[in-house]
Amino acid sequence: MAAYDRRKEVEEFDSSKMGVKGLSDSSITSIPKIFIHPPETLSTLKSSQDDTTIAIPVIDLAKINSPVNRPNIIQQVKEAAKSWGFFQVINHGIDLSVVENTIQAVKSFHEQPAEMKAKFYKREEKSGVMWTSNNDFYRSKAASWHDYLQVWMSPEKSEEEDIPEICRREALAWDFHAQMVGEEVMALLCEGLGLEAGKFKELTFSESRLFVGTCYPSCPQPDLTLGLNPHTDPGALTVLLQNQVPGLQVKHGDQWVNVKPLHGALTINIGDFLQIITNGEYNSVQHRVLANTWEEPRISVVMFLNVVKWKGSGSMGLCRS
Repeated sequence: MAAYDRRKEVEEFDSSKMGVKGLSDSSITSIPKIFIHPPETLSTLKSSQDDTTIAIPVIDLAKINSPVNRPNIIQQVKEAAKSWGFFQVINHGIDLSVVENTIQAVKSFHEQPAEMKAKFYKREEKSGVMWTSNNDFYRSKAASWHDYLQVWMSPEKSEEEDIPEICRREALAWDFHAQMVGEEVMALLCEGLGLEAGKFKELTFSESRLFVGTCYPSCPQPDLTLGLNPHTDPGALTVLLQNQVPGLQVKHGDQWVNVKPLHGALTINIGDFLQIITNGEYNSVQHRVLANTWEEPRISVVMFLNVVKWKGSGSMGLCRS
């Protein structure tokens, strides 16, 4: 029997430009071998799936500008960023219709026939607009069950006409809204360190922005793969919007904890850069997405916020606590 040639199978899938959504829509009953993860990964998948006793913090921003309530919100954000690296925010100021329209627009893009999305299919991650499957496809030992659309919003903004028309207006609007919430949270994080509220913004921590709209289609063998491999985010802060299909898990201690989707809420997580410049006062933690067991696709809309101008080296010594 000929030896399995993983590289060949990866290249064949990549050249098909059909994406994981195309595989899912073809009604396959078993997943290609390139998506099957090793036993040591698969053995962790059910470690905390049914545990409802622990959850990431949920923080209400409704009274963020109240002199009476703001100190308490700052403390909640500080503790969440330190002990979890993840938290959800509610009453963040973005109208629910904007949230729902953004999710629907990303879903509509992914639900188009593969031939309509193919012109966006490439692997040029550093600029412009790109639709593809797995950014680590050629580097990882096993692929994960998702496709994504990415659009660079800043500092080198994608040309508007290059953004798929079906989600163009919503993507551009979401850049504004996600940056707004991200900078509000950054202000709280600053104050939690004893800094002026605008310090992170002044240091351009939100001026590099990448919009990513991910689709996790239904998977016929979810016990053999992942929706997204375990990782940390390299930037400063991540703002996540997701639909009601579960799957996101956060590593907390030695346990994988489910992040329950809250309608209209945003999930915030600390990136590696922010952990480094705060001397570990705020923590960037591993997270992953389980393969989707629902018929409905899981949709996530991610805005990665990162620094543009950085003249420091190593830690800034920002932590004053």
